[in-house]
Amino acid sequence: MPKSVVTGGAGFIGSNLADRLVDEGHELLVVDDLSSGSLANLKDARRRGHVTIHQIDIAHNEVVGLIHDYRPDYIFHLAAQVDVRRSVTDPAHDAHVNVLGTINVLEAARLANVERLVFASSGGATFGDTFNIPTPETQERRPESPYGVSKYVVEEYFRWYHDTYGLDYLSLGFANVYGPRQDPHGEAGVVAIWIGDLVGGRSPTIYGDGTQTRDFVYVEDVTDAMFRASQIGGSRYLNIGTGVETSIMRLYEEIVEATGIDVAPTMAAARMGEQLRSCLDASAALQHLGWEAWTPLSQGIDETVAWWRATQV
Repeated sequence: MPKSVVTGGAGFIGSNLADRLVDEGHELLVVDDLSSGSLANLKDARRRGHVTIHQIDIAHNEVVGLIHDYRPDYIFHLAAQVDVRRSVTDPAHDAHVNVLGTINVLEAARLANVERLVFASSGGATFGDTFNIPTPETQERRPESPYGVSKYVVEEYFRWYHDTYGLDYLSLGFANVYGPRQDPHGEAGVVAIWIGDLVGGRSPTIYGDGTQTRDFVYVEDVTDAMFRASQIGGSRYLNIGTGVETSIMRLYEEIVEATGIDVAPTMAAARMGEQLRSCLDASAALQHLGWEAWTPLSQGIDETVAWWRATQV
């Protein structure tokens, strides 16, 4: 039975990945400080498979020994500070978690001699504002926030660990991930926030004029990319997105249609550190991993609303 570590495994994407890995027959160690994740997210995975959970800050030095002693075959590193706004107000905390925490994971991977490490990076945040849409991996990266900077900086640590120690990895730059288990009260996720507002009888807030765009990719598509990455490797960065640019206002209309609740949004000023346009060219992932996003936005939102109504109301 393969053994895998999932850092941030009690969170939105991490718990969905845990489900996939259990389905694939993996034994799991979930490493999470539970600052934003929840043990409830792992209920199904724990019921169906062998899942151990260790609550610890990823930047704590004990993480290295913890992962090393587990002797995993694969590490999936998702633990992160993901709030763009908090990274602007507290860049030191962002770097503490995202840079020092990642170095801990890289050290653990080296010492445990893992087969492969898969890293959850950020496509939109590391590229920053660009009019080269959809954006390919070859585009110059100019992050617009400390969060984007931290995700970009650690790419060089991955390269160094590969060149120095032969550590095989894949870094996957996600577009805007949405789907079941995304917390409307958490650090990110406009789809979850707006569904929660509409179902709760509140007027959702749109920051800016609504013309800003994003690439929304469904969480099951993302976890499929991560699993494929663990089997293939290649020590490179790949975009993971749909290649479809969707305006924030169009997204709002899709959510209104899915919920059947038509409430006028509240318009507010744009927030510091957020991009105007973001959409990723994932054609390299198709070539390297045989992966592409197969879930249309309308279907993904319908499934997210159905999950919300079944579990949150």
